[in-house]
Amino acid sequence: MKQITRYIVPALASAALLLGACTKGFEKINTDPNKISIISPGTLLNPTLYELAAFNMQKADDITFDLMQVALNFPSPTPGMHRYDVNEGTGSSTWSTYYRWLKNIREIREAAVAAGDPNYAAIALTLNAWVYANLTDCFGSVPMEEAIRADEGIIQPRYNTQEEIYRTIIADLDSANRLFNTSRAMTFGTDILFGNNVTNWKRFCNSLQMRLLLRVSARPEMNAWTRLDSIINNPTKYPVFNANTEAAVLKLTGVYPLSSPWGRPQDFTTGRAAAQFFLDSLNVLNDPRRARFASQAKDLNNVNIGYKGIPSGYTGSESQFNFTPSNLLQALISAPMTCPILTYAEVEFIKAEFYHRSQRHDLARAAYEKGVKAAVEQWGATMPATYFSNASAAYNGTLQRIHLQKYYALFFNDYQQWFEYRRTGLPVLPQGPGMLNGGVMPSRLIYPVSQRIYNLEHYNSAVSQMGGDHINIKAWWQQ
Repeated sequence: MKQITRYIVPALASAALLLGACTKGFEKINTDPNKISIISPGTLLNPTLYELAAFNMQKADDITFDLMQVALNFPSPTPGMHRYDVNEGTGSSTWSTYYRWLKNIREIREAAVAAGDPNYAAIALTLNAWVYANLTDCFGSVPMEEAIRADEGIIQPRYNTQEEIYRTIIADLDSANRLFNTSRAMTFGTDILFGNNVTNWKRFCNSLQMRLLLRVSARPEMNAWTRLDSIINNPTKYPVFNANTEAAVLKLTGVYPLSSPWGRPQDFTTGRAAAQFFLDSLNVLNDPRRARFASQAKDLNNVNIGYKGIPSGYTGSESQFNFTPSNLLQALISAPMTCPILTYAEVEFIKAEFYHRSQRHDLARAAYEKGVKAAVEQWGATMPATYFSNASAAYNGTLQRIHLQKYYALFFNDYQQWFEYRRTGLPVLPQGPGMLNGGVMPSRLIYPVSQRIYNLEHYNSAVSQMGGDHINIKAWWQQ
């Protein structure tokens, strides 16, 4: 046995030495040089911006266009969204997509804190507020405080109320405004939205806070009008967008990765028609955006007959329409294309409503006219010098006039037309005889089925607090 051991031990020692020699540097050799091992604050920023902006445009197409009578399926043999046919699957992709990218936003913030970079931390707070505002305005109560924490063992997160969410994200935007350091460069790559212009990022932050404060302005406990006054009248502390060139509008060049989210442009127009309300109001205004948004309708002889759409909620056969209706243009979703997130025009319309409600009509008129001009030029149209000579276009001291133009300024801007209609009831939309839900505009999307399966306890608690899980449950901020 000793003889055997005498040979085994040296052999084992030699093998150990050989193994050590073979594995020395093994980790370095087997590290993929193309795989990110350390996330910088800028690593996830551009994919997050692109995917969220592109997804939001698709939801404007899928949901907002129908609900807000911009466009509709045509022919439309089934009930259809334009008839307020909202089912429990309508909001599923909104829920899953937003939470997926909220996780990226959290990682951007964590990386920014680790790097000691206040600008990227402020950007993460701004993006987080943007996404959570859309999420809660679609559904009501949603998980926030305990969301995207599966790595901590929280796989059934508690829902936060809409009030809790709004208080948090408005406070976060105020914190972000203080964090931004315009004298410090952004060094982790070049962002695709503002090209590392920290001042414009700060403007986005404060313009978004204006949007959210206006959204909750009917809730006296939020003190929204006073806080809006502080932003509007203190541009040094709270800079906001002052021109289209500063706005949060993503330009998709068509050069990868900034390609159109529509793989085939024809998919955007197939089985679709422009809505009558959308075009009729533009016709009254003699608005130059018509040619940017829609094709002309044609009579049975294929002759152009101007801009003419189909009424939402119509009943009966499509044969009742003795013309081929206008359609939205494929150019809208073909690169180079405009992908609005938060526009300068919206900022001016927020100011117009603020001044209107405080009876400062000269200031309201000025903001209204700036908003209209910005909205026209944003889509590459030329603002006619005589536009406001049209009595239907001139500011007339009413919220109805402000919000008709704001409706057009929010064209293709995710769910914002729908959110603003729910807040104000404007613009006044005609009710087709085929409308479902008693002709009442849906106030929310239904929670995804997955929540009833995998998070039943917290789902039930949220539904009980809100008063139900159906499309007529109003948002906390609705009048």
